[in-house]
Amino acid sequence: MSQTTRNIIIFITAFLIMGGLLATMNMETKDRTDLATLASRIERNEVESLSISGDEVEAVFKDGTKNIVIKEPGDSLSTIFSNYGVDPQKLREIPTEVKEPSGLGYWATLIIPNLLPIILLIVLFWFFFRQVQGQNNRALQFGQSAGHEVSKDAKDKITFKDVAGVKEAKEELLEVVDFLKHPDKFTKFGAKIPKGALLMGLPGTGKTLLARAVAGEADVPFFHMSGSEFVEMFVGVGASRVRDLFTRAKKSSPCIVFIDEIDAVGRQRGSGLGGSHDEREQTLNQILVEMDGFEPNAGVIVIAATNRPDVLDPALLRPGRFDRRIVLDPPDINDREAILKIHAKKKPLAKSVSLRKLAERTPGFSGADLANLMNEAAIFAVRRGKISITEDELLESIEKVMLGPERKSHVMNEEERKITAYHEVGHALVAHLLPNSDPVQKISIISRGRAAGYTIKTPTEDRRMKRSKEYFEELAMMLGGYAAEQIIFGDITAGASSDMRETTNLARNMVTQWGMSETLGPRVYGEKEEMIFLGRDIHENRDYSEKIAEKIDSEIDKLINEALQTAKNIINNNRDAMERVSNELLKLETMEREVFYKIVGIPPANLKNKLPESKPSEKSENAKTA
Repeated sequence: MSQTTRNIIIFITAFLIMGGLLATMNMETKDRTDLATLASRIERNEVESLSISGDEVEAVFKDGTKNIVIKEPGDSLSTIFSNYGVDPQKLREIPTEVKEPSGLGYWATLIIPNLLPIILLIVLFWFFFRQVQGQNNRALQFGQSAGHEVSKDAKDKITFKDVAGVKEAKEELLEVVDFLKHPDKFTKFGAKIPKGALLMGLPGTGKTLLARAVAGEADVPFFHMSGSEFVEMFVGVGASRVRDLFTRAKKSSPCIVFIDEIDAVGRQRGSGLGGSHDEREQTLNQILVEMDGFEPNAGVIVIAATNRPDVLDPALLRPGRFDRRIVLDPPDINDREAILKIHAKKKPLAKSVSLRKLAERTPGFSGADLANLMNEAAIFAVRRGKISITEDELLESIEKVMLGPERKSHVMNEEERKITAYHEVGHALVAHLLPNSDPVQKISIISRGRAAGYTIKTPTEDRRMKRSKEYFEELAMMLGGYAAEQIIFGDITAGASSDMRETTNLARNMVTQWGMSETLGPRVYGEKEEMIFLGRDIHENRDYSEKIAEKIDSEIDKLINEALQTAKNIINNNRDAMERVSNELLKLETMEREVFYKIVGIPPANLKNKLPESKPSEKSENAKTA
């Protein structure tokens, strides 16, 4: 309900109450009669007693009823009744009581009917003035910081124990913690702690979590605010909020000020559409002034997070402001295992579950992805009525995080299922028989997300670099499904469009960005340009001639055609294995690595992809509740 609607309802309700009270006060509670009727009833000896109070005469009759009569003011009752011809003797025989009205009752009768409406109007005006005053106060608070403070005594305190991985980042930030705890250690040697630490990393790598861990480890207050919360449509509001935030922080020093997504306000100046009067630029200027104005021992550390450090203003990154830049890389296999252990603490995992195996199956997953994975697995276990989370739920949650949920409503006919099965087996078989490829972990023809089927292959170890022949084999693997459709069915479907797009992009990067073409040599072709305020590539500057462009196209075509021919040769030379695996996949719909290796009957070309020696099986804990 809006504020205006609520005020209207209150106003109408007050007037109804006021009208009701006035109506109640004027309501007749006793029967009234006239003087002539009362005089005639006195003559007939029907009156028991009379009571006079001011101008009112209350008559009690012998039948128990009562009537009120209003007499003329100033005249006595005997004079009035004598005028009506009442026998004075009969009037004297009736007991008559004269009541003097009390002062309180007199004044209440006189004042309340007139004063009550005035009081109600005063209350209404007070209420409306109070509302207006509240709006004015909010207007005055418009420029105050919306930053949220987490007290150092908060119950949900986070420390470095709650953050797995990012060892180098934690080592860098330990100096910040040590300064907040023991600043004298640094000042003795004339050392100055960095005034700002910029956390850079992909989304989900734990930038915000790490900043909270620093505050929890140092046991100091923690102020956090998003970069977008500084910016408003009115010029000067953002700068005012920056001043207010740092004023509050200095009062609580030592403390940590955390600005999340600082690229929302810290983008390079002079690149926006608003010129030098842009509100965002004014806010950035105030941040620069506040950070550069700190005393060395002020005890206020600024930590900011962004996943776009390339668009930040150089003044933010200069020494004296965000002079310490900490990169948070995606977790490696050991870090992923440690992260999974943290998120598995309060979850009943089956004894047969291997978190190391999950870490091997999740290359490229961020900390947020792994947390989501464990949560999805717990939800699967609850839905299926299990008493613990088993490996089945964990592996299925990996596929859900990577590809999306199963599309059970997407039912394919037999021909589509057959095409999908051969397509996915084409990917798997080519990957299996290439000497530098990663092992195939799973094949499925169950639709997930936008994919009709999928083949999952993951590396046996984390790697940062790949050689050109490994990228070439990646091209061949991507085209394995396309080659299988051509060989088996003599035609192709649109299902290979995604593969062709990825193949083209990879081949173009090999030729133009990574110098993997013998003809063109070690040179980068095409410089991508981007507008800072948009934060994305909008144009590629062609710094090469049309003749070179033809050579680039020729080299891309050469790579793709050679990769396609490699995939076709593998499929043609192992047609029997393809038929076996495809027929079995049509029956099972999903095939794990062990089953695929058994049915294909050919050892992997890459010796690193061999299955580990099997261990004695443990009893399964997948029992369902009744």
